[in-house]
Amino acid sequence: MAIREAEPVGSLSEVKEAGLDREDLLGIYRNMVITRGIEERGHILYKQGKIPGSFYTGRGNEASAVGVATAMGTDDVGTPLHRDMGVHVARGVEPWRVFAQYMGRSDGPTRGRDGNVHMADSNLGMIAMVSHLPAMLPVAVGCALAFRIRGENRVAVGWYGEGASARGDTHEAMNFAGVRQLPVVFICDNNQWAYSTPTHLEYACEHLADRAQAYGFDGVVVDGTDVLAVYREAKRAVEKARSGGGPTLIESLTLRMEGHAVHDDAFYVPKEMFEEWAKNDPIERFRTWLQEHAELTGDEEDEISAGVKKLLNEALSRAEESPLPEPAKLTEGVFASPEDLDTPHHK
Repeated sequence: MAIREAEPVGSLSEVKEAGLDREDLLGIYRNMVITRGIEERGHILYKQGKIPGSFYTGRGNEASAVGVATAMGTDDVGTPLHRDMGVHVARGVEPWRVFAQYMGRSDGPTRGRDGNVHMADSNLGMIAMVSHLPAMLPVAVGCALAFRIRGENRVAVGWYGEGASARGDTHEAMNFAGVRQLPVVFICDNNQWAYSTPTHLEYACEHLADRAQAYGFDGVVVDGTDVLAVYREAKRAVEKARSGGGPTLIESLTLRMEGHAVHDDAFYVPKEMFEEWAKNDPIERFRTWLQEHAELTGDEEDEISAGVKKLLNEALSRAEESPLPEPAKLTEGVFASPEDLDTPHHK
């Protein structure tokens, strides 16, 4: 079983080999810009007192989230976490519904019944997270097992952070997936801080991807600020899983460019570390790549930027018009009905 460090994507021809044309590239860039714009406006909503509870973002993780989601097939499923807003955007969740979710409105994906970032649209193949983050990995593996049993040509993708790698759920999911060689891809968003604990106090191996070998499948380390390298590796892993080649663990190296949540000023992160990683801001990095390799013009850039701004402004207005859920309907959609139980999901 191979453990390797992925190379950056160098040219447009290499991108075309991976199945992306210029329109796809611009779409990826737009999704990354939308992702950051949603979370920036989320910060404002939180400061205005419009978001209940705390608030979490994935600033610095846009390339990893969008890159992986773009590599997934339409019928594949995934369990994205609170740093993976780009997955929801790339899978087609409309921004106004994300804002509605943030504010606990009835038009959000969970209809105002769950935490502001505990969202997913099951119609788009996503399964909503819980706060115990590694607990979603056995869920993804369970989906992969179901695909195997039903003979469906589908793949499950499970996300986790390097902090969650210390939990037993992670080990159990990977061990079972490796033994059964299930069609699942594990994405570790290694943002180097489990809240305030640095990686050297989290695990003793050099890379978390090194662990894949012990579970009997491939491990890859990729620069999580390079959206095209993430896409290429995720595409390989997804197709390998689909063709019966078993799981892959992709460790996507990033830096959490803000605190653990809005209440955390990240004082424990060395200032120099932030400054160094800011040079590899995933959106700036991809914009520069597009200018150099795909002839992105200033006019195109302005058009994308203006379009995203208009989209998000309209989305925010629409979300604010969404009603709060009615207390009398609190249990609707939370528990399975007798009809649901008469038609099990495995049939």
